[in-house]
Amino acid sequence: MEIFTKKSDQLIASPEAGQSQGMQRRQFLRYAGVGTAAVGLFAAEACKKDRNNYKGVYLGSGDVGILNYAYALEQLEAQFYINVVSNSAFATQFSADEQLLITEVRNHEVLHREFFKAALAGNAIPSLNFNFSAINFGTRASVLAAAKAFEDLGVSAYNGAGYLIQNPTYLVLAGKIVSVEARHAAYFRDLISPNTFVGQDVVNVSQNGLEYDKTPQYVLGMASAYITTPINADDLPTS
Repeated sequence: MEIFTKKSDQLIASPEAGQSQGMQRRQFLRYAGVGTAAVGLFAAEACKKDRNNYKGVYLGSGDVGILNYAYALEQLEAQFYINVVSNSAFATQFSADEQLLITEVRNHEVLHREFFKAALAGNAIPSLNFNFSAINFGTRASVLAAAKAFEDLGVSAYNGAGYLIQNPTYLVLAGKIVSVEARHAAYFRDLISPNTFVGQDVVNVSQNGLEYDKTPQYVLGMASAYITTPINADDLPTS
C-alpha cells in the first residue's frame, strides 16, 4: 500500500499528554534532559530575516531551521497517532498489548512535539494543519501501513539532516530522538510482517549496514501529502 501518493491539533485525553502540555517551559526542558542554556542557544541562532517576505510557514535558516523542520515532522506524527488512538475502531482492530504499545508511541511523539515547541520558544513555527483523508483509521492494515511509512520517513529525515546541524548539543538531541523513532519503525514493520525490521529498503545491508537518509526537500515533498499548511524551507542549510 502506497502511503505517500497524494498531495487542529486536538488535545489528548491522557494523563501523560496532559502532563507534557501543562509543564512550564523550564520544567519541561529539565524533564526532557536539556538545560535551559540550550534555549538561549536556540534564541541566539534565530533567523534575522523578515518572515513576512515568505509564503507559507517559514522554517528559518541554520540550526533553527533544521529544528523547525524536525518540529514540523513531529507535529505530523503526533497528530497521526492522536487520530489512531482516538478512533473508535482502535479497540477492535488491535490487541490489548498492541493498544498499549501504540498508545506509548503516541505519547512519545507528543513529547517530541512539545519538546521542540518549548525549546524553540519564540522561534517555533505555528501549529500546522493536516489532512489524513487518505488513511482509513478504521482498518488495521491502513493504520499500520501509514505508521510504517511515517516512521521510516521520520528516521530517514533525521539521518538526512543530522550532518547539517552545527551545534553539538542539538546533534546529541537529534540522535536521541531518531533512536526512538527507529524503535517505532521496527515495531510497526514487525507488526505488518515479522522479522522485517531491517528490510533492505531502509537498511543498506549489502554495503555498510547503515540506515538510508533523505534530504529535507525530499521529506517535505512526501509529507506534503498530509501537511496542508504551506511550508517554506528555502533557507534550510544544504551543506
